Amino acid sequence: MSSADAPEGGTRPAEAAGHPLDNPVRSSLIGPHARFAERRGRILRYPPGVTPWVALPDDPEDGDWADVAALAGSGGTVTIAAFREPPPDDWQVVFHAEGVQLVDETVAAAPDPEAVLLGPADVPEMLELVERTRPGPFTKRTVELGTYLGIRRSGVLVAMAGERLNPPGWTEISGVCTDESVRGQGLAGRLVLAVAHGIRERGDIPFLHAAASNTNAIRLYASLGFGLRRRTAFLSALVPRSVPTVRREDGTRTAARH
Repeated sequence: MSSADAPEGGTRPAEAAGHPLDNPVRSSLIGPHARFAERRGRILRYPPGVTPWVALPDDPEDGDWADVAALAGSGGTVTIAAFREPPPDDWQVVFHAEGVQLVDETVAAAPDPEAVLLGPADVPEMLELVERTRPGPFTKRTVELGTYLGIRRSGVLVAMAGERLNPPGWTEISGVCTDESVRGQGLAGRLVLAVAHGIRERGDIPFLHAAASNTNAIRLYASLGFGLRRRTAFLSALVPRSVPTVRREDGTRTAARH
């Protein structure tokens, strides 16, 4: 895709080495989401209460993994997106999934008359919907990352979608979920188009991630005008309970990789 293919309302960044979507968590935390960033050395992460993602550099070294361990703490869980480097041998991988990264190619973004803006007061309902539908990581403060829209039926929140990662020039659509009682009515697609409309309105380009095994979701997103940019992976691993320390060049000590 070239800049000539950019959708109306935004300019598509050039596809090149160091593209912001190659390492989207890191791009977000050194860019528009810098206010959320917790840092140790070259490692960045969101506060765990916001979203669990940790960002490593593209070329992680032993000291980087040591800093991940120091940030997460002994026995802590580390969750990484768009990354294929295995963790140190003594870390236990508890989750691994192949995924796809999809970008706006021909999305007919449009507002939805039934969609309502969701905010902090709606978080208990949002968490209940997430518990029933399991769309992926969503915690009490995830709503702080961007705009979330929902649809209610008889006063009950039955569908939602919103914004998560925000690399420069791009905004991720995430938290897409629909209660089983209203599936098949097209609510998820309508909300994705509505969230995409808001993203386009401020000049960003929508993108999203999905598990490669979630063929129904991928089929839906393709029908809405999203196209495959790259294949990716997601993993979660446990920091060892006992991690030796090493001395840095600046004299500080940090955990060592085995």
